[in-house]
Amino acid sequence: MLPPSRRDFVSLTLNESSSYTNSKQWRRQSCWRKWKQLSRLQRSLILLALMLLLVCGIVTSPTLIGHWRGGAFGGNRDDGKQSFVVDLKNEYRSILPELPSERKDYRRRGPPVLQNRLQSKTNVSGLWRAENHGLDLNNADKGSERGKPIISWRGAVIVEGQASDTDTKDTENRDDPASLALAESRLEAVREAFRHAWKGYKDYAWGHDELKPISKSYGEWFGLGLTLIDALDTMWILGLKEEFAEAREWVAKELSFDKNVDVNLFESTIRILGGLLSTYHLTRDSMFLDKAKDIGSRLMPAFNTASKIPYSDVNIGKGTAHPPRWTSDSTVAEVTSIQLEFRELSRLTGDPKYQLAVMEVMKQVHKLDGKQDGLVPMFINTNNGLFTHQGIYTLGARADSYYEYLLKQWIQGGKTENELLDDYLQAVEGVKKNLLKKSTPLGLTFVGELSHGHFSPKMDHLVCFLPGTLALGAHYGLPADHMELAKQLIETCYQMYAQMETGLSPEIAHFNMHEGSTKDVDVKMADRHNLLRPETVESLFYLYRFTKDKKYQQWGWEILQNFNKYTRVPTGGYTSINNVCDPAYPSPRDKMESFFLGETLKYFYLLFSEDPNLISLDKYVFNTEAHPLPIWPQAE
Repeated sequence: MLPPSRRDFVSLTLNESSSYTNSKQWRRQSCWRKWKQLSRLQRSLILLALMLLLVCGIVTSPTLIGHWRGGAFGGNRDDGKQSFVVDLKNEYRSILPELPSERKDYRRRGPPVLQNRLQSKTNVSGLWRAENHGLDLNNADKGSERGKPIISWRGAVIVEGQASDTDTKDTENRDDPASLALAESRLEAVREAFRHAWKGYKDYAWGHDELKPISKSYGEWFGLGLTLIDALDTMWILGLKEEFAEAREWVAKELSFDKNVDVNLFESTIRILGGLLSTYHLTRDSMFLDKAKDIGSRLMPAFNTASKIPYSDVNIGKGTAHPPRWTSDSTVAEVTSIQLEFRELSRLTGDPKYQLAVMEVMKQVHKLDGKQDGLVPMFINTNNGLFTHQGIYTLGARADSYYEYLLKQWIQGGKTENELLDDYLQAVEGVKKNLLKKSTPLGLTFVGELSHGHFSPKMDHLVCFLPGTLALGAHYGLPADHMELAKQLIETCYQMYAQMETGLSPEIAHFNMHEGSTKDVDVKMADRHNLLRPETVESLFYLYRFTKDKKYQQWGWEILQNFNKYTRVPTGGYTSINNVCDPAYPSPRDKMESFFLGETLKYFYLLFSEDPNLISLDKYVFNTEAHPLPIWPQAE
């Protein structure tokens, strides 16, 4: 029989020996004896240290949890999916350039970002976005890490570290190597995005109006190569010489306006005429001016009305014009947002007919009844020249660029046309008096609409042109409170992006004004689409150019990242989407608007540039399609 070895072992290690034992009871007794042997001062210091460690653990635990939940598109914890994300990181590492490390102590000022991004959806959507849009997952995360939510309150999330604008500006030196490297990497990201969009257009829609990137086909509006013409000056500004050269060759050899086709006066003016004039000024290539003269003269029949208010549609082949089939009205924005282009055409050609035609429109609108504190209705009749559908006032669709062009014509002409300035200043006061409100609970300043005395808290994304326009006016000596209002409104426009699950703005937002509201922005089902619009990026550009506040660049970078996450099509191009509230499937619309290349990417590039002389705002004024036209020499 085997000896009772276990009992022999116990007998050797019990109280008779002082050697090591693994007994839990003995360890507790030993620790307690050592504790009792310490002096009272030593015990107090140890307890204090433990309490400090406990407090630090409690304070830092939300951040640790946030990092644990974070990761590539929500930190998917499924092993199979996680390895898939890692593979995607390697595969798409070269899509966007690697950024230098950004300041970890970057601070954002303004209202907190609402917590609308559901974790359950993020895990699924990350894989969908990566698979379908060819992302650089590394860089996509960098722009969002510093804004990670850490404290929830009534549905809102406080962003890590809030600091003042001056703190950011004073601590950031835009001339130091790190800042310059960051700026260049972002500029390259915009160039890469343009090349990707251009690849889709060149492969599937060359010479046509618009790319349909999902179906790898094209859509026609006028049959005049809208996207190509709209993008000409963007390519020149971005320094994309090869792409510009092939586009120029198409314009020289293929573009003809001798077509039996109806075009919209406003759209063809701001996109085609504006794009050709702008490219002429940047390149001094007379071919573009010749094309501009051709289309400009073909659009003139629109002004052959009894009222001198132009028709909305022109047949550029037949030389005839007419209103839409369903009405004899034109929209106020359309007839008052063609002036910059036709005035410039008169200056270049020496033929005053173009300027006389468009300034007659401004004179008539200036003296019309039906305004409210400088605000104009949305429609004007081409037969009698009077406002119709009176009592409805908005800075959104059908009226927006009227206000923009009041200021910009005054700037273009050397700040001498006082009627234009008076109308603009009166309209700004009318906005403050009638349309400006604050949301609940965060107090975002927004611009609503007025309908027969009833206020509606509805704000189109189009209204986000206003912060940039106000800032431009302040730069040219208009009241300083215009700049303060611009800063408040750009915060709101940014939040229209940040509070959406995809980080992209809806076409229309409704703001809550009721006490007890937990969310500032509501989006109706029919308004959830995003068309790749430029207005917010445009205003970010103006605000950064005038204030040098880095937060505006950071906000723009976040928006660009989200365009890459949700709208980029792997085979080329970007697509508008139907639902900014569903990151798992935003429902692509299969359409890339020409203004994505003509405006949105151009404004991104100018926003990230540190060169104030790149399209200097003291020498150029942008038309409403982001085509820069020179301020007239007498203004200098």
